[in-house]
Amino acid sequence: MFGLKFAGDVPFRDIYITGLIKDGNGQKMSKSKGNVLDPIDLIDGIGLEDLLDKRTQGMMQPKLAEKIKKQTQKEFPNGIPSFGTDAIRFTFTALASFGRDIKFDLKRVEGYRNFCNKLWNASRFVLMNLESQNINNDAKFSSQDKWILSRLQQVKIEVQKHLSDYRLDLMSQTLYEFVWHDYCDWYLELSKPLLDNSDTIGLASDTGNTVTGEALVAHDNFSARYDLDRINGTFSRESHALFGQSYNGKILVLNIAKGGVATAWMLREMKETGVIPLGLLLNYANPIMAQGAAFADFPMIDRFERDITKMVKTGDMITVNPSEGTVLVHSSQISVPK
Repeated sequence: MFGLKFAGDVPFRDIYITGLIKDGNGQKMSKSKGNVLDPIDLIDGIGLEDLLDKRTQGMMQPKLAEKIKKQTQKEFPNGIPSFGTDAIRFTFTALASFGRDIKFDLKRVEGYRNFCNKLWNASRFVLMNLESQNINNDAKFSSQDKWILSRLQQVKIEVQKHLSDYRLDLMSQTLYEFVWHDYCDWYLELSKPLLDNSDTIGLASDTGNTVTGEALVAHDNFSARYDLDRINGTFSRESHALFGQSYNGKILVLNIAKGGVATAWMLREMKETGVIPLGLLLNYANPIMAQGAAFADFPMIDRFERDITKMVKTGDMITVNPSEGTVLVHSSQISVPK
């Protein structure tokens, strides 16, 4: 072996072998069945006519050619698009699991191609905004900076454990959720107003009338679009700390919130139907989320001096006064100022 000859050691000591790779219907790939997927075609893409020729040439049973053509035309009416090498690699890593064959679905490949594009766009966004900028190593971290760094440390521990256990599928899932949801959907979105030089940076988002009600608290983030079942009035995202709990008529106390134009309409529609939180207290909300709350005349306060999720407990009766920027906790008679 060249490793022994040139480096004095074997090139690797552990070999990971995946399960049998089957087609999207769970059938073993076979040329006689005409369901073989060439990795080169997945990476570079291939048109329908070329794919039909490839699958029907040199067949042991030529009589099956017509059947295979019909199956291929039904499954790939426009051929196979180009997914790129990174998407293929990540797909195989994400599908690798002990004692289980791999059902190779092109929709999964497409999803992981979108993930790779997301990662590329996030990197491009960072590089564009850091170009010609000096990094201040002594800068104080904001609450969102501390949050993303704490999540990164958790992810590092989980990834190291999954690698040591050879659970490449769990490792991929952990990285996917961190990059897509925590980093891109939350942290980068929260950083955009801070990179803008508009007057909205650093301004508090206090909207709505004074309300009194029961608090529902979690040190978790908030998205009206993805976290709430707006029909039944419960938290619907399974990974959320308040999953399954009713938010209707409660004052939600959460960490970070973001929202777009859709959020503004959602809060307004929820208010019209009556299935809506009584108010919202946050450590931070982006300006668009604040505009949505104002549009719906929805009581909300953010950017407290201390972590609001540690100042209020679930079940506390509290009074929220957005005009003064204060929260009164009735059980302890403590007023939480901005």
